[in-house]
Amino acid sequence: MTRRANTRNASVQEWQAYLNNRARRLRDNRFLVHGMRPIARALECHWPLETLVYRLGAPEPTEWAREVLETSGVPSVGLVPEVMAELAEPSEPVPELVAVAISRRIELDDFAPGTPAQPPTVVVVDRPGAPARLGALIRSAAAFGASGVIVTGSGADHYDPQSVRASDGALFAVPVLRASGPAQLTAFRDRQRARGIGTRIVGGDDHGGIALDEFEFGDATVLVLGDDSESLAPAWQQVCDELVCVPTDGSLGSPSAAAVVLYEISRQRRALR
Repeated sequence: MTRRANTRNASVQEWQAYLNNRARRLRDNRFLVHGMRPIARALECHWPLETLVYRLGAPEPTEWAREVLETSGVPSVGLVPEVMAELAEPSEPVPELVAVAISRRIELDDFAPGTPAQPPTVVVVDRPGAPARLGALIRSAAAFGASGVIVTGSGADHYDPQSVRASDGALFAVPVLRASGPAQLTAFRDRQRARGIGTRIVGGDDHGGIALDEFEFGDATVLVLGDDSESLAPAWQQVCDELVCVPTDGSLGSPSAAAVVLYEISRQRRALR
């Protein structure tokens, strides 16, 4: 079903609020998806999309946009360019296509990844401050086969449009969960152990611990990273079973640190096959 809108209506006001109003995204369980690759990945992963909003008039839609509108089965709404511009990301041109997606909220108590034969890796990032960095970390996690990403505390919203775009669509391929802090993660580790999956909480800390390439990652791993600091908070250090460090001349932000550690975990596990 396709509709056309030449003026700013209530739906447009709601969608515009999802650009920068976290409370509205949470209340409505909706968020916006910009960009060809994120929208394509959402469709590929069968993520629930409520509406496809497209730009009317010149320039004509690209072949990709036409195909999505014609074959996805998602209801669509056409907006004139001056109204469509209100759904653009900051400093970005008027988009030709924006998806309104439905949020998925997975409870940590229900999260049970992996098996004893296939030990999972879960990445935890403590209080990420920037949505774009969070999205980049989610992208790294998906690229190296992590079973999930857990965001702790009142960190950035993974459904923020900047996070969604920075994930390059990986948000739709790997579960992203929220946790209040260390206590929930230790309970998760203990549930995994009760399932017969030997699991360790491993913290990344540039000021201590075993060098990354000297640590054995054969067991299931809950990898805990700070957002953009060299050391984990003391509360996290207390619950970690082990600490590892990436030998560098400086400090890595969480997306880069996650990519380096996840690569080492993947490398070691490939060698064991």
